[in-house]
Amino acid sequence: MSPRPHSTVPALPPLLKHLNERTVLEAIRAGAPISRAEISRRAGISKPTVSLALQSLVDAGLVREALEGPTGPRYGAVFFEPIPEAALALGLDLGGRFLRGAICDLRGDVRARLDVEVDGTHAQRVLTQIVELRDALVDATAIPDARLNGAVVGVPGVVDPERRAISLATSVAGLEGATFATELEECLGLGVWLENDVNLAALGEQWQGVARGVDDFLFLSIGTGMGAGLVLRGELHRGHNGAAGEVDFSFVGLDHDVDPCAGAVAAFATRLAAGRPGGTVLAEPYDARDIFAAARAGDTVAAEVVQEVARRIALHAVPVAAVTDVSLVVLGGGLGSNGDLLLAPVRSLLDRWIPYPPNVAVSSLGEAAVLTGALALGLRHALDDVVERREPAVRA
Repeated sequence: MSPRPHSTVPALPPLLKHLNERTVLEAIRAGAPISRAEISRRAGISKPTVSLALQSLVDAGLVREALEGPTGPRYGAVFFEPIPEAALALGLDLGGRFLRGAICDLRGDVRARLDVEVDGTHAQRVLTQIVELRDALVDATAIPDARLNGAVVGVPGVVDPERRAISLATSVAGLEGATFATELEECLGLGVWLENDVNLAALGEQWQGVARGVDDFLFLSIGTGMGAGLVLRGELHRGHNGAAGEVDFSFVGLDHDVDPCAGAVAAFATRLAAGRPGGTVLAEPYDARDIFAAARAGDTVAAEVVQEVARRIALHAVPVAAVTDVSLVVLGGGLGSNGDLLLAPVRSLLDRWIPYPPNVAVSSLGEAAVLTGALALGLRHALDDVVERREPAVRA
């Protein structure tokens, strides 16, 4: 009888091997320092498979043994942690007035952040400013720019996910069309992912904000304009054309005004104040910040304006909540951040209008929400790409 062959670990298909390594790397990033057994438990992967993935990640310079374990006895276990500088993600938030940028590492820690005023409102000038901002951020991290995996850019418009074309952009001239991403890639020498800014704000709240742990929620941004980001089953819902969340079109065809944005609020305040001569401290141009400040001070006209803003916000939340059954609505933007005045009336209206009203909360990230979402998406790409492109380190 011929001897039985020695048992060997079967070779894994490349895709499955990649998925296992990506899963193990994510478990380490989320729980470091973490043991092999704990990785297996969290990831739902067998210990032998975890060991194979760990060896590949260690050889590639993406993971290392941790010098210290978590609090408590180690019992001889070996703990692992990511090498944060193995790859970096660049996040950018392109607004009408400010360009915000940050770089984070594989641990998700922000290594540098800078905000600059937009010098002009044309896309060609913005390209130059983005390159200058990238260079300043890299200098601030003191990490070689070769570690940058790519850039995620939040833009004020609808982004077609297939063509990477921008439409309905109003604040930056020359931004619309399908050339901006390509031109930016050439300027930066990096891969570029474009995303609607409010979609990124939703991802930011999901990663580090008030929507952490929430699978189904709506982010409503109310400021000079209005937009929404919708997360369903834990993933951003972009829609067929990338236009999911364009809630300002929800009431097209109605005769009455339900716009809660700054311009419409000022117009409403103008009409209301005109009928109350001497009855309010409000005066033209009826800036939204002044209206909310006056309402806090007890001005009755300003208080009526705020109540109308709350009603209009609730009107926009209802159709989405009724159709998708989200558990949370997050209010953001310049007007939406006034939670002390808006939360109670918006919640009350939703309670009256729909049988399963979602909770309502104010963004905990504020103006950093879009940039935080850009880093969250950039980190996802970086975690995928460092495993996909890794090259085993040369051992001495």
